[in-house]
Amino acid sequence: MINHIMLGTNDIERSKAFYDTLLAILGCGAGRTNTNATGHVRVFYSHEGHTFGLTQPINGEEATCANGFTIGFKCTSAEQVKQFHDVAVANGATSIEDPPGLRESSVGNVHLSYVRDPDGHKLCALYREPKAK
Repeated sequence: MINHIMLGTNDIERSKAFYDTLLAILGCGAGRTNTNATGHVRVFYSHEGHTFGLTQPINGEEATCANGFTIGFKCTSAEQVKQFHDVAVANGATSIEDPPGLRESSVGNVHLSYVRDPDGHKLCALYREPKAK
């Protein structure tokens, strides 16, 4: 359903360094830097058919984060959820909401962690436990 997500940043190099380190946990390679026709720098990450991008705002205004917007990154284990959180915080993110861990829900057990990246964007790391047979 979703082709890509693009986030605005006020410091493209800081954001690239942050996401290069963070997304490596999920098996994603370093971002590819691109300068578009207007001279704005963008960074693109591709992984398992999905694209995540960072950009200097095209309109020349400050990048801001959206209230109520969260980007969820799929993890392969509960340990990876915790690692995502810890690496994010060690590289400039702020831990928010409950500590990383198990949450029981109507859709089964999920492991979650939440952080805000250096630009204030809300990120979630999520691992859904397989349903028992």
